[in-house]
Amino acid sequence: MQEEAVLAEFRASKALLEGHFLLSSGRHSAHYLQCARVLMNPERAGRLATALAAKLPHDIRRKVNKVVSPAMGGVVIGQEMGRALQVDAMFVERPEGTFELRRGFSLEQGDMVLMVEDVVTTGKSSREAIKAIEAAGGKVVAAAALVDRSGGTVDLGVPFTALVELNFPTYAADELPAELADMPAIKPGSRAQP
Repeated sequence: MQEEAVLAEFRASKALLEGHFLLSSGRHSAHYLQCARVLMNPERAGRLATALAAKLPHDIRRKVNKVVSPAMGGVVIGQEMGRALQVDAMFVERPEGTFELRRGFSLEQGDMVLMVEDVVTTGKSSREAIKAIEAAGGKVVAAAALVDRSGGTVDLGVPFTALVELNFPTYAADELPAELADMPAIKPGSRAQP
């Protein structure tokens, strides 16, 4: 799936928003990708996951026997990636502020895990999810996301594949351009802001 086709999926679902947004990373942006909207249609979610699975290196696809994603944003794409790769999918969540497996989910020592996110900007939640997966006995062999907003700079400590790389600029609070500084920031994500 080419970048323009992926963006068409986001536009068709009204998931590409413009304004002033405070991202879960703590950075500000004039663009926000509401992946929950693009993934709310099961056929679209399946198409995107199948395209992302096809982008994974062949040796990674062969190794993976579990998919784990961080809640909330990664739950749907993680489930669809499990379907695309024909492996079980589960998620980590933060009941007390730190990711952990719950709800009867568990990993066996040495499970080969693909950690799947919806969007990666700084990689903070991805690294936290990877740490929780490893603490639970899994070996994270790679990470994947629908969208890489890092400009290709994110380092998760494992091979990383994104369906599309979007380079919408992000800003620290003290470096906002005038057009963003003049409007209130909206916090559209599911996670409490820092």
